Amino acid sequence: MVKQRTLKALTRAVGVGIHSGQKVEMTLRPAAPNTGIVFRRIDLNTPVDIPVRPDTVCDTRMATTVSPGGDPGAPRVQTIEHLLSACAGLGIDNLYVDINADEVPILDGSAASFVFLLQSAGIALQEAPKRFLRVKKTIEVRRGEGKRLMWARLEPKHGYSLSFQIEFDNPAVAATGQQYTFDMGAGSYKKEIARARTFGMTRDIELMRSRGLTLGGAMDNAIVVDDYRVLNADGLRYDDEFVKHKILDAIGDMHVAGPLLAAYTSFKGGHALNNILLRELLADAEAYEYVSFEQEAAAPQGFAQLAPAW
Repeated sequence: MVKQRTLKALTRAVGVGIHSGQKVEMTLRPAAPNTGIVFRRIDLNTPVDIPVRPDTVCDTRMATTVSPGGDPGAPRVQTIEHLLSACAGLGIDNLYVDINADEVPILDGSAASFVFLLQSAGIALQEAPKRFLRVKKTIEVRRGEGKRLMWARLEPKHGYSLSFQIEFDNPAVAATGQQYTFDMGAGSYKKEIARARTFGMTRDIELMRSRGLTLGGAMDNAIVVDDYRVLNADGLRYDDEFVKHKILDAIGDMHVAGPLLAAYTSFKGGHALNNILLRELLADAEAYEYVSFEQEAAAPQGFAQLAPAW
């Protein structure tokens, strides 16, 4: 049986929110089978639980944000995508995330620190079958036209792959690889994707800060690019780090619905389009089904194995 996974023990992290700039303390705790991933705002007088589902996503501007029932006026947790990406990369199904602020700490701007935290706590197999959301027919969403066109698609696949293409009007980004395809069954998430950092353009940073965004952004938690070059002294971690970070984000955004069996493709997409795509999928009862694998051999290659520890 391909089993559900949680943590063996709790683990903690302290950092800053990239948008709020506030100090954040976060504790990751084991959860029972079929719990899913649940954020818990413990800083409130009465703690509030926020289960992660496509319908609890309440905001997708610059990050993915969840609140109870997707209510934009309710307590929220933003910038959840990097932690969820790490959970997807390690196959974590059930997890409580106790947090004392409204934003997940950015740590180093990638998913690598979250992978390290999760593996340090240890991954436990649970006596319950893992439930995959299997795409049965193609779903595609498109927005804009001409140079503003963006689209995202889910197609049937016995496995899970992601293909992304970016287009940025910036010489430093254009000089790197702008298209990449990654297979989640290859077992190389930590090596090929997890270390890719979020990025921003200097010309956009002041505007975003005037709107109360990226207040915690810095060279140690993001790639910063001016009109011609990467400003970080250590350069890029991957030659194609920009597009790999977009895949990292997409993995996290898609994990809002739990583990997928699908081929995901996107052209210039982002958090908003990813959530629209999931909602379109789940709105069509003929487009998906939930499946489990009683025999590991019947599962897609690589999906029954635990990722090796660091």
